[in-house]
Amino acid sequence: MSVPPGDKDTAEGVLIPRRAAKSTAGTPAEATNSAAAKPKTAAKSGPKPAPKAKAPAKAPAKAKPAPKAKPAPKAKAAASPVLPDEIRAALDQAIGAVQTGARAWGLLTLDQRARLFERVRAAVVACSEEWATAAAHSKGLDESNPLFGEEWLAGPYAVLEAIDGYIATLRRLESGTSPLNGVRMDAAPGDRVRAHVFPAEGMDRILLSGFTGEVWFAPGVSGAQARSDAGLGQRHPDDSATVGLVLGAGNITAIPVLDVFYELLAANRVSVLKVNPTQDALVPIYERALAPLIEPGFLRIVRGAGDVGAYLTGHEAFSHVHITGAATTFDAIVWGTGAEAARRREASDPKLTTPITAELGGVSPIIVVPGRWSKADLAYQASHIVTMRLHNSGHNCIAGQVVIMSRDWAQRAEFLQALRAAYADAPQRPVWYPNSKGKLAAASTAYPDAEWTAEHTRALVEIGAGDDATALETTEYFSPVLGVVELPGNGQEFLDAAVAHANDRLAGTLGANVLIDPDTEHALGDGFERAIADLRYGGIAINAWTGIVFATPVLSWGAFPGATLEDVSSGIGIVHNTSLLDHVERSIMRGPFRPFPRSLGGRNRFSVLPKPPWFVDARTGTAVSEGLTRWDMNHSVPGLVATLTKAMRS
Repeated sequence: MSVPPGDKDTAEGVLIPRRAAKSTAGTPAEATNSAAAKPKTAAKSGPKPAPKAKAPAKAPAKAKPAPKAKPAPKAKAAASPVLPDEIRAALDQAIGAVQTGARAWGLLTLDQRARLFERVRAAVVACSEEWATAAAHSKGLDESNPLFGEEWLAGPYAVLEAIDGYIATLRRLESGTSPLNGVRMDAAPGDRVRAHVFPAEGMDRILLSGFTGEVWFAPGVSGAQARSDAGLGQRHPDDSATVGLVLGAGNITAIPVLDVFYELLAANRVSVLKVNPTQDALVPIYERALAPLIEPGFLRIVRGAGDVGAYLTGHEAFSHVHITGAATTFDAIVWGTGAEAARRREASDPKLTTPITAELGGVSPIIVVPGRWSKADLAYQASHIVTMRLHNSGHNCIAGQVVIMSRDWAQRAEFLQALRAAYADAPQRPVWYPNSKGKLAAASTAYPDAEWTAEHTRALVEIGAGDDATALETTEYFSPVLGVVELPGNGQEFLDAAVAHANDRLAGTLGANVLIDPDTEHALGDGFERAIADLRYGGIAINAWTGIVFATPVLSWGAFPGATLEDVSSGIGIVHNTSLLDHVERSIMRGPFRPFPRSLGGRNRFSVLPKPPWFVDARTGTAVSEGLTRWDMNHSVPGLVATLTKAMRS
């Protein structure tokens, strides 16, 4: 989930002067995020998937087993910041600790690594309530706020799900079997195979009733190859470990932890984690939750502003850098800023010579396929879209931003009315992320006719005939700005046009959402699956939100393959992926179009969930979110029954 820059970007601890963020200024809205205004990568320029762009040799698109040879030292950045001696000494001490830990990691067996993560699990459980509470308070939510429960799901819940998945993978590898053994695999369009990895266990069918998840492999990868290569770094646990730098996001508290896990297990890479300054209140909790990794030197956590981040990214000790943030931050790390960046780009001479992976966000589409919807369907899906935009006050890299719908849909006006009402009526909450006011002001300037609600903290932009959608489609607002764009057609004609529009016009390749009723999906048949294959995003949610792809770590999370250092789009590489699968292209989550009890009968996908707890208007969302996390914590059956009872009143 991305973290756009503020006036001086410290999202990943790299100082970026304000002028750098405006170097491609066009409209006022575009000026707030210069990277968002860049065109799509070549991999998204046509209606058919283009061959994967070859990444530069020094910036691999995915984690690989660490080499046994120690990488050659790299020169420090020419303009290394001047730090006080005590700060520099503390950072160097942290680096030294993980260099020592790297040697110890290579001595652990798979069994020892699994037992280590069992200790991490116990530590996370012990900290979970404090974790969720501190995260909510840092965002201006107290226990009385109906959205308090978001921090249970976006913090300890996602982390516990990942730990359980990684332990299962380590145990399978230890026994000599593939993490994909027993997982159903079949063909997907375009010479692809896919693995149906979710539900991963029986309880998933209750906790996320009606939801299924697939990992799609790159074209040409066979099922046998996918099975044999699963395991990534843990296929070679005795390889020498290396040392990496993780620059953590500031919006969702699970992100830094999940990134550290993936570095350690996918690549046998220990980490120095630099937290975003917005997460400083969580650092003591992280240190206790991750103590089993910190004690042996597999992790160190540091904090600081831009000068600290710049010092770390220029340090010779790191063999790899991973960031979750904004493309402007990535470009500043890789190319520098201002005249230096222009000169280096012209000469194809990156400032950063260390391999780097990244997750950088984008402008996420919500494609609404026209059909025959009941009044209840219209209201439910309007609430669904509002959740995609307003979860975490819109401070998410995959917050749905552009609704693409048919101007020829017979229910168009009725749906827009339901959407306006749901957007205005959603619970009030702080817009808390740094520079959010500037983002909202940019939207107001670009679209003076936008409809504002919630004390002028939410904008609804309806693009009319002759209006310019450029700012809406190329600026990741990272704030409560929701737009509606209309295209002609119905059925397959509309769906194909919407997919092409998302591929070619919207900035980024991270996540896309599609809403379609079961009768229309059935009528489209193979045409629907072909359209999904043509939708070039790393995460796709069908009758679901891509935020649930993120929160289901058995699925992969990252941009569509093909980005480069020169045009990074939504990033390079993937994370999560607890089965440690190689050759991953994307992940897809499918959910029920209708909640219980309307999910019964017909072609509906059955679900026992009346309204998922992550919906911003779920009446019992906080209690259910906490209850689901507590089930993961202690597997108390009476507690689960109480939670499901509350879910029925959502």
